[in-house]
Amino acid sequence: MANHISAAKRHRQSEKQRIRNRSIKSALNTKIKKIKLNIGIESARLGQSVLASAARMGVLHRNTAARRISRLVKNLNQNLA
Repeated sequence: MANHISAAKRHRQSEKQRIRNRSIKSALNTKIKKIKLNIGIESARLGQSVLASAARMGVLHRNTAARRISRLVKNLNQNLA
């Protein structure tokens, strides 16, 4: 248990963020899974925007989002070739 008011407030804030991030990550992973099953140019663009928005919100690190986008596009190019 926190001993200071500011620490208790920080704990409450981090709990809210954790719950929010968990729901966003879950939705993100579900969308990416569906996109990988139905790989196409439109779905790859959708995946890029979903990953970029997660990075903007701070749910994913920007390098993690960039890596996942890169892998998604690489997968798209392999399937189209």
